[in-house]
Amino acid sequence: MKYDHCKACKTEVTWYSIFVNVFLVIFKGVLGALSGSAALVADSFHSSADVIASSVTMISLRISGKPADEDHAYGHGKIQFISSAIVGLILLTGAIFIMIGAIKKVASGYYEAPEAIALLGAGVSILCNEFMFRYQSCVANENNSPAIMANAWDNRSDAYSSMAVLVGIAFAVFGFPIADALAALGVSIMVIRIGLELINDSIDGLMDASPEMDDLQGIYRATRKVAGILGISYMRARTTGEDLHVEINIEVDETLKVYEGDLIVEVLKQKIAQELDHVGTVQVFLTPLTMK
Repeated sequence: MKYDHCKACKTEVTWYSIFVNVFLVIFKGVLGALSGSAALVADSFHSSADVIASSVTMISLRISGKPADEDHAYGHGKIQFISSAIVGLILLTGAIFIMIGAIKKVASGYYEAPEAIALLGAGVSILCNEFMFRYQSCVANENNSPAIMANAWDNRSDAYSSMAVLVGIAFAVFGFPIADALAALGVSIMVIRIGLELINDSIDGLMDASPEMDDLQGIYRATRKVAGILGISYMRARTTGEDLHVEINIEVDETLKVYEGDLIVEVLKQKIAQELDHVGTVQVFLTPLTMK
């Protein structure tokens, strides 16, 4: 981690997200109703889904923070992938409803331009959501949290949708009233895409997909730096929530004494923990190699 307070941010960030989203739901909902903007009302609905998503993220972070026990030898980190999938489903469901409403309005042939004050709602929404995306993605990266990252992308999707709403309202106010409904339709398409990506990433995590190649290369480089290791028979890793769990089989001289092999294993574990962030358990197996 870059800074000591990164862990503190992890416990605070979801509360900030909830407060910001509650404010946006009320602010955009009221302005949307007063101005007659269907796109802004749809965007307000999107933010209300974000409140639920942030609450799910907070619950998952508390569960994933529990230590390993008899029934969960690798801890409870997988709950963060489940949380990420739930956020994706919330986005997907909300976007489908927004799309249906927009299509109905376009098909009705009745369009009414909203009041210009609706532009204020979209503008404030863009600024708030972009700030929360940057804040949450920083916290997620420093803590290696898929749940917080999913919540960050939830805010980024809101920022994108609010941009579309802003453009749609602007066109509607200046003589193209259908643009408001088309903006709501564009919002739904963008949100559906982000929701599907979150669900796909969550499925990969739950099915123990291999981590990024950079992590595997980092494990390899750390292993080659340890004296007494002659080669690597196999190496694999998987992500369990925030932690990376590593299994590696190394080749050593068959003439080594048991305590020498134990010392190499301990040094290797320390080296991997130093070279990579967020390392959980490291299982090391030894294969004796005949020296010719």
